[in-house]
Formats: sequence, C-alpha cells, structure tokens
Amino acid sequence: MIAGLSQVLSYGKLGSPSKRTAYRPRAYYVHPQGNDQDDGTIRHPWRTLSRVNGVILIPGDSVLFQGGQSFSGTLMIDSPSGGNAQHPVLVGSYGPGAANILPGDSSAIVLRGAAHFSIRNLHLSGAGRKTGNIRPGMEISNARNITVQRLDISGFQKAGLLIYSSSDIQVLDVFAHENGAAGIEVGGPKGKTDCRNLYIARCRAEDNPGDPSNLTNHSGNGIVVGHSTQVTIEYCMATNNGWDMPRIGNGPVGIWAYESDQVTIQHCLSYRNKTSVGGADGGGFDLDGGVTHSVIQYCLSYENQGAGFCIFQYYYASPWHDNVFRYNISENDGSVSDAGGGLYVWNSSGDENLFYNCLVYNNTIYNAKAAALSYSTLASGGIFLFTIIFLSAGTASSKVSEALTSSATTTGGV
Repeated sequence: MIAGLSQVLSYGKLGSPSKRTAYRPRAYYVHPQGNDQDDGTIRHPWRTLSRVNGVILIPGDSVLFQGGQSFSGTLMIDSPSGGNAQHPVLVGSYGPGAANILPGDSSAIVLRGAAHFSIRNLHLSGAGRKTGNIRPGMEISNARNITVQRLDISGFQKAGLLIYSSSDIQVLDVFAHENGAAGIEVGGPKGKTDCRNLYIARCRAEDNPGDPSNLTNHSGNGIVVGHSTQVTIEYCMATNNGWDMPRIGNGPVGIWAYESDQVTIQHCLSYRNKTSVGGADGGGFDLDGGVTHSVIQYCLSYENQGAGFCIFQYYYASPWHDNVFRYNISENDGSVSDAGGGLYVWNSSGDENLFYNCLVYNNTIYNAKAAALSYSTLASGGIFLFTIIFLSAGTASSKVSEALTSSATTTGGV
C-alpha cells in the first residue's frame, strides 16, 4: 500500500487583526442576527466569521456561535492567536444544540501555527465531496496543544479532519462521515516525528467513500496516521469506508498507520469497510510500511472486504520492525479483495532487512469464506505466530499450512 496524504491547502488572512486595548480575556458571541459593527458581547453579538477572523485571540478568550444556527465561511485562526496551558482559547457553541459552519467549497476551520486551543461542539458541513467541496473539513497544521471534541464533520472532498505536522493533539468524540479521502487523517512532509503525541479516542469514521479527484493513490480511509510518533488510537470505530475509491490499485483501510513509530491501536472496532471493484485492501486494521515499535491489541474486525489485520511493507518504505498483534478477533474478513484471509502478510520491499520482528499471538481468526492466514511474500526476517486460533473453510486452510512452513523463522501452531 502506497501511503499518501491529502493536499495541504493555502489560505490568506481573512481580515486584519483588531488590536486589544487591554490584555484581559473575554468572550465573543456570534449570532445570525448580530452586527459586525457591535462589540461582540452576548447582548450585541457579531454576525459573521469574517469579523471573528479579524481578532487576535489571547489566553482565556472564547468564541461562541449560537447553537442550532448556521454560519457561512471559514474560521481562520493563525499564529498570532493562542492561549496557554492554564488558559486555552475556546471555540464552540452557546445555547441549545451545536452551531453549524458552512464553508461551501472550502474548509470550515483552519488552525495554522496556533497553540492552546479547544474546539468543541460544532457541526462542520461542506458542499459535498462530489458536489463542490475540494478541501478538508478542519485543518490543523504546524500547531500544538489543540483539543478537538464533539465535532460532526461531513461533506468534504479531502479528510474530515486533517492534522499536519502538529504536536500534543487530542481528538475526542469526533464523528467524521461522508467525506472523501478519510474520516481522520494525520501526516507530515517527511519523517516519523512530523507529528508527535497524539491521542484519538471515541471517534467514529463512517461512510467516507473516497476522493473523486485522487486517481493515483488510495482514498476512503477511516482513520489513518502517518509520519507520526507516540500515537494512541482507542475506543474508535470505522465502518463502510472506501466503497467509492475512483481507481483500481492499492486501497483504503478502516484504521491504520504508516511510516510511524510507537503507535498503539486498541479497543477499536472496524467492520464492513470496502475498496473499489477490483481494487486492493479494504481491510480492518493495518500496520503498514515503515511502522516500528507499534501494537494493535484488543480490537475486533469483521466482514471487511480486505483482511481483518494487515502486516504490510511497501517498496520504498523505511524499515518495518518490532511490531505486535495480540488479543484481537477477526471474523469473516478478506473474502473480496486480494487479501484472501483474516490475517494478511504482504511485503513488496524485496529485502528481508526491511521487514522483521513481528509478534502475533493470542488472536482468534474465524473465516467461513476464505483463509485464516494469507500472504503475498513472507520475508524471512522474523514473523512469529503464537497461540492463534485459526478456523477457516474448505481449501483455505492449506494457505495457513503453506505460510507456516514457508519461513524458517515462523513458529507457533494452528
């Protein structure tokens, strides 16, 4: 699988910053019937996102949109604004319900170089991945100490939430659906430390079918993390993603990582994810090319078109090693795409020194339609299989036997 990243986008500053006459925090309110010439108090709220974009936010400030109402445009927050560890800047809704930001063909929220923000309780609704939008829903780039919580993000051609070259990011209770490239996507330009210290929990990535403009690489992922270190993904769900990827080739996966170090994926559910007709992948979980010192544990995968659990190394990736798959369950995965099994080992690097040291133990793999274990190329660099319960149908079990005997470094039982 060739790892890619949604296009990172350029924006101009929407309005010039307003100068504060006193260094004290305050709340700014925005209401559809407000007036941008007023002072932005709850009694005299502003009306537009453009007015908010013209303010430099300081520690303890808040920007609050009327719940249940809609606001057109992009909320642009750049480096002059920011809070501190004790007093982050809050952006959210007030009153009953969540406010809805409607950016049309653009992004709803962009944080560039910002620090110490909490973004919560908002709906972000693009014009649709095939009906006008060409951006991610929310972009966090070159930022730090950002918390995103209780966002509903839909209708964007790229990722619902894109995190790029940022650190100390928490993503909690986000529902990303009906986007193109991915529900949640993390990445950077080059190495495994572009993004650091990420926590993604209790998120849902559902019905993100594919990016209609991407004809050269995979799209339609649920949650995908690349170029990162120290990442935890837990209690998340991915389902019905990838079914409209506009190409045949390497495909999407429900929850996965590539070119990253120290990734933990645990207590997650990934089911009924798909790929294009004739395309590859479409699996549940994956530690892909260049992943090191990572683990997938206590996860459930079922009825994905690709393998439930993928052990992959692609041609130009950095070395893949010291990873663990344990205490997982796969049920009836891998019967549609080329995976052909619940657990799939694939290595196109052609070099055993780039693909080694994997522990696979205490997993249960049940498959009534395909193999329990399948492989494309099993490098002799140390794939270890311990105490796995394999249950598969018909001649599929022969794939398990063949795989286990094809590598002298593989041990364990069926």
